[in-house]
Amino acid sequence: MRPKIFSKMDFSHNSLFGYIEDLQELTIIERPVRRSLKTPEEIERLTVDEELSDIERALYLLSSGQDIQGTSVVANLPVLMRQNPAETLRRVLPKIREVLHVAGVEMQLTAAVSFLTVLQEESVSIHTYSHSFLHIILQNLEHRDAGVSNAWLETLLAVIEALPKETVRHEILNPLVSKAQLSQTLQSRLVSCKIMGKVANKFETHIIKREVLPLVKSLCQDVEYEVRTCMCQQLEHVARGIGTELTKTVVLPELVELARDEGSSVRLAAFETLVNLLDMFDADDRSQTVLPLVKSFCEKSFKADESILVSLSFHLGKLCNGLYGIFTPEQHLRFLEFYKKLSTLGLQQENGHNDNQLHLQTLEQEKKYISVRKNCAYNFPAMIVFVDPKNFHLELYSIFFCLCHDPEVSVRYTMAISFFEVAKLLNSDVYTIHKELVTLLQDESLEVLDALVGHLPEILELMTNGGENNGSESKLLSIPDLIPALTTAEQRAATSLKWRTHEKLLQKYACLPHIIPSDQIYYRFLHRMLTIILTNNVLPVQKAAARTLCVYLRYNRKQEQRHEVIQKLIEQLGQGKSYWNRLRFLDTCEFIMELFSKSFFCKYFFLPVLELTHDPVANVRMKLCCLLPKVKSTLKIPTDKHLLQQLELCIRKLLCQEKDKDVLSIVKRTVLELDRMEISVDAEQLEKQKQKNEGRSTNINDKMFEKKRRDSKTSSVLAKSINLSISGSSSGTSAGKEEKKSKLVRSQSFSTQVLHPKYSNIDKCPNKSSATGYTSSISGMGKSCMLSFRDDSFRTHSAGNSGNAAFPSSSSRNLFNSADQKNNGNKESQPRKMSIKNRKSNS
Repeated sequence: MRPKIFSKMDFSHNSLFGYIEDLQELTIIERPVRRSLKTPEEIERLTVDEELSDIERALYLLSSGQDIQGTSVVANLPVLMRQNPAETLRRVLPKIREVLHVAGVEMQLTAAVSFLTVLQEESVSIHTYSHSFLHIILQNLEHRDAGVSNAWLETLLAVIEALPKETVRHEILNPLVSKAQLSQTLQSRLVSCKIMGKVANKFETHIIKREVLPLVKSLCQDVEYEVRTCMCQQLEHVARGIGTELTKTVVLPELVELARDEGSSVRLAAFETLVNLLDMFDADDRSQTVLPLVKSFCEKSFKADESILVSLSFHLGKLCNGLYGIFTPEQHLRFLEFYKKLSTLGLQQENGHNDNQLHLQTLEQEKKYISVRKNCAYNFPAMIVFVDPKNFHLELYSIFFCLCHDPEVSVRYTMAISFFEVAKLLNSDVYTIHKELVTLLQDESLEVLDALVGHLPEILELMTNGGENNGSESKLLSIPDLIPALTTAEQRAATSLKWRTHEKLLQKYACLPHIIPSDQIYYRFLHRMLTIILTNNVLPVQKAAARTLCVYLRYNRKQEQRHEVIQKLIEQLGQGKSYWNRLRFLDTCEFIMELFSKSFFCKYFFLPVLELTHDPVANVRMKLCCLLPKVKSTLKIPTDKHLLQQLELCIRKLLCQEKDKDVLSIVKRTVLELDRMEISVDAEQLEKQKQKNEGRSTNINDKMFEKKRRDSKTSSVLAKSINLSISGSSSGTSAGKEEKKSKLVRSQSFSTQVLHPKYSNIDKCPNKSSATGYTSSISGMGKSCMLSFRDDSFRTHSAGNSGNAAFPSSSSRNLFNSADQKNNGNKESQPRKMSIKNRKSNS
């Protein structure tokens, strides 16, 4: 084995030279690439002086620059018109007009788009535009390149709508007479046909009759079939402009003649125009002129002229309903059979119904037949109206079945799009197409499923509610096979790469609580949504599943199932190991706040959300901070006061402990937003609390009244005893009299505070702090305190509950300190009223 390895890893001198030769070959291959780069001379020619203004730079590039630079200037014309319209019109636009004569296709196409943009942006008035831009557009209409000519024609047709009538008449319509002559080129006559259709709606009827209709007739009889086809396609616009009478006398005869034209494209254009103008023909014209032509088209479509088959199948629904009033029963049945034949065109050989298999279908024929069946699927709702929905099962159900099971995806896709319209038309008989709904839900093509899902909620609602008129049995029978079809559709979308279809499907499945019982949703769909949130890797799909899960939870009335789902959301998402799951938990909480009540969120999810403020991943904390304003909006005061405190605590911790700069900046912005928010007040809870407080205050007032009554008796006894003690000690010494006077002052202050608190604050209480302390005690401080005097023979205890008239300890201390200061001080500092009372008592 070793010799083989050495032979593979040969580093000999010859082998190294072989590698070098290979490298040289690579350099030879790269040489043409290097040659294609710009030389210094070319780069110098492409360089423009930066000091030039936009106008000067544009003129320089149009004059001396290369084609690509000139094209960039033309593309930038709308910007120049916005910035400096006057200079652009005076200097740049004439230069563009000069360059366009020799410009290539790319610059011509760019100029057509830029001119149209200037018109749409209304950078200048329409008068200025017609004077400056219209002539350039008309000059380039007959460009030799068909693509350039069509681009300028589209610009002109848009300009005609905005131009005044006189300008259109003189600048466009009058030159059109010479441009439409047979002597002009084919391109010129084709342009004239399209302009005819546009100007027909611009003028009054008499002007069209005199100046436009002669040109129309001339172009309808042109020698070239392309011109006749183009003019025939414009006859609808001409008919709308001239009215019903002239249409009947002028346009209809031309259409009849063109319908018999030798060119198939001319006959096809005539047929389509006839169908589009059915509403302008009266009953006689329809029965005598239009119906024979249509019957002729139908007969020839299978025999001699298959070119018209696709167009006929596309317009058949509109045609049948437009001629419905003039059909005989036999004609009605004939057109219905013709539709049925078109609906299965190309399938007979596959199903073995046609014995003649000698002529194999070509690929082109197969494509044509597929288009015909697709058009029949498109027209199916119109055909239901044609046969009457009551006759659907008898006349059209077999065709409906075939189209829903068609081997081509495009046909089934068209049926899926029109399924909702069919269900609406059937109304109470919608139960008859339930099997086809299941078939399309289980279709192998996701395109069909995507088309059906668009109106799935409306279809399912019609399926359940529409079938009630036929008894509850049909509704119950529709559930067993519908649920497996829905689950299969979701699983197929999940395993595909088309996540948008999966997202759309999950969003539409939110309608199922209105269709399917709650237990079925819980066991078949709800847990599936949770699995998608946990395992799917596409964010929009996860969010769609989260919202649908919240809808299912909203309509689930069983508390055990609700609590189980809530617990799983918190444990597997909110407390999950993956930060991605915790982010999805915040998304789910956002949906819960949208769909559920505020109290529900606060009860189950408020605290688990706040726990994520300690999440180790900055992205989770960042998303949480962005969600906090919505979280706060769920709170109600006073019911959720404790939750508000938790929220404020978490915000403080984030402000103090957050180290990530991005998170901290979001926290600061969130704090400002939270400060501006107003918390909603729970009016009902607040009213209950007020009533409770009112009952408590009534009891307190009764107790206060009883306490005041007892205190008034006590104060009267105190006053008598004080008077007796003062009169009995009149023969004492001077020092003893001073001490008794101070006691009298304190006793009188106490008695008056208890009996008349309002007036005692004004007249009796010299210390402001005592009055303040008393006021606070009245407001409910409710503290018990004891007033003690220096005389051992007199003590008073004043204790009170909440709301009683009592002194706080602080205020009583202030009162006593002020009294002691006055007692130990100078006699002149004592109040005059007290000394007068003492003299009276001594006398």
